[in-house]
Amino acid sequence: MLLTEPMPAPERLHRLRAVSASLCLTEGGSHGPDHSERVLHSALAIGRKMEARLTILAPAAILHDIGRKEESQSQGKICHAQRGAELAAPLLLGLAYTDDEIEAICHCIRTHRFRAAIRPESLEARILFDADKLDSIGAIGIGRAFLFAGQIGARLHNPGKDPYLTLPYSLEDTAYREFQVKMSRVRHQMLTPVGLQLAEQRHVFMETFFEHLTRETNGITL
Repeated sequence: MLLTEPMPAPERLHRLRAVSASLCLTEGGSHGPDHSERVLHSALAIGRKMEARLTILAPAAILHDIGRKEESQSQGKICHAQRGAELAAPLLLGLAYTDDEIEAICHCIRTHRFRAAIRPESLEARILFDADKLDSIGAIGIGRAFLFAGQIGARLHNPGKDPYLTLPYSLEDTAYREFQVKMSRVRHQMLTPVGLQLAEQRHVFMETFFEHLTRETNGITL
């Protein structure tokens, strides 16, 4: 750990949290302000181990989803990562971040989704990517999956259904389907060694959880 690496000024973080909360509150439990806080904590934990620039990583984590509201309103036509970077730049400028700091923070935000041609190039960007993905797996990921399934009215569990013959946003779009289609693949997407280690641990937990759930729903608990 770099002992000289400072944390961002508390007053800056407070103002960034307020802006992030105002823009993310309507996104609900899966992508609301609590998601950004969890990503922040994970990013800082990984960042300290990997000697990252916390002054870049912390604001990027807080602001990484501020474009999601516009993505939702546009039904996916707007990329929330790109839009988030666009929204973040003037906010950071107003808090007296330097041009170099703004570019570094916005690169993290712009690439945290990593579904386009823009790769997370900096260490901080790779850490943010991993921290965001870690929040979609493990105990938290399972909780988020059930929360979403409940919001759309999906059934509790459907281990007998082929996930690739079912539809998203349907009765069969269960937490288990989310695990099969998306969550089980996250560990292979990690970009840092620390993130990969954490993802492997969380993957094992998810497998164990859904094995127990299947046994219990089948009436076999011994």
